Parts: sequence; structure tokens; C-alpha cells
Amino acid sequence: RDRWSKPAKVWFWLNEHCGSLFSTHLVADHPEIARHLARVSPKRRITTIAYGADPVADAPVAALDALGIEPQRYGLAIARIVPENLVLQVVRAWSEVSPGLPLVVLGKLSETDAYHRAVRAAAGPDVILAGAIYEADRVAALRRHARFHIHGHTVGGTNPSLVEALGAGSPVLAHDNVFNRWVAGPDAAYFGDETELRHGIVRLARAPAGHLAAMSSGSRARHAEAFAWDGIFDAYERVLRAQLPAARTRRRSAARVEVAG
Repeated sequence: RDRWSKPAKVWFWLNEHCGSLFSTHLVADHPEIARHLARVSPKRRITTIAYGADPVADAPVAALDALGIEPQRYGLAIARIVPENLVLQVVRAWSEVSPGLPLVVLGKLSETDAYHRAVRAAAGPDVILAGAIYEADRVAALRRHARFHIHGHTVGGTNPSLVEALGAGSPVLAHDNVFNRWVAGPDAAYFGDETELRHGIVRLARAPAGHLAAMSSGSRARHAEAFAWDGIFDAYERVLRAQLPAARTRRRSAARVEVAG
């Protein structure tokens, strides 16, 4: 990540490398992270288990009143305000196309941060920089009633914010990369550069209700398929049980029998 200094990157690399070499078992939150770890650790020692999120079937619209917005009449972006999340590009693109809807941006902003100042400067009158909101029920309501969710993250594995958007049934417009493609699935919309981002914003701002409903159903289906808590808890239980001494002894015995045979 660009925001880390070279010494910090070296420190993170050393931690990752040592952890990959000496851990009993590795859990990756995304298939691409598992492939990354497999460069220094055998695949048999790696299991992919994504993050989960609660589904949001409904949420009170009163949470929208403080921002002066209406259900299905705003876009939403929730991200740490850093360059690799493309917050500046999202704010700039929305301000340039002026789709006739407000964009609500959730994320902590500081006057002393140059990137944050650039985001503020790029924000047009249709952009609401709401800062950080930590009340889970308010955030869930904003996700549930948004017309669509913009996810500009360019790096990382399974991003919790994107998973929560799927659980809320939000239509998703995401940066086109291997991480987001796997998480959001085929029913999301994607953009590569800022031109495609502007086109995507206009398309979804003007999309008929039926198209948005189909995208919403796709989000919920992808959440139920891969990010429901029951499946995630079961996967962790299998991994943990496999590390119990009795299970490890059985595996070693089976391996000896196979070699002998």
C-alpha cells in the first residue's frame, strides 16, 4: 500500500514471511491472498475463509433524516480516506457528472492530511462528506436504502465494507480487480478508470427500478452464498478441529499407511 513508508513495508513483509513459514495453519480471507501465501507455504497448510456480515432485511429510514436524504435517492461510499481506495476519484467523478442525486461519503477526514484536503476541494454541491459514523444501526440503514454503493478499493482481500453492502442488498459499482470481482460476483457493475467510473455513476443513477432490483437480488444471493456467518463459523470449526492433537495424529498415521501401501 502506497501510504506505508519503506521501513513499514519491510516490517510488514518480515511479519508475513515469518508467519507463513512458522505457523501451523494459515487462514486467508480471499483466494488471491491464499495464492499469495502459497508462494512460501504449502497449499495444504492454507484455508480460505472470508469475512462475514449480517444480512440487513430492513432498516428505519429515520437514520437518513440527519443527512437530508431520501431512500433510493442517493449514492453511498464507505471507505478509509486513503489513495488506494480511490475516494478522490469517486468524489471528483460524481461532482463532474452531477447525476442529480447526492453522494454520501462515510470516512474520517482530517484538515492536516493533504489527501483529505484534496477530497474536500474536489467535492461539489452534491457530495455529502459525512465523516465517520460508528453507530452500526445508522450505517446499516444508509446501506439498506442507498440507490447503489460505490466501492473504490484497489487492493486487499475480502473487504468487510463490500461484504456488508452485499448483505444489505445494495447494488454495487466496484473497482475492477480480482479482489472485488470475487467478492461482489457477476451481478455487480465494475469500472477500471475514472471515465468508466463516471459512466457507471450515470448509468446507475438513471437505471430503471427493475435493473436495480436485479442487482440487489444478486448482491443478496452472493452474500448468502459466501458470506453468511453460519458457513464461516463452520469453516473455522473445521480448521480448528483439524489442528487438535488427535486429528493431527490420524493424519500422520494415514500418511504413513499411504506411503507404506
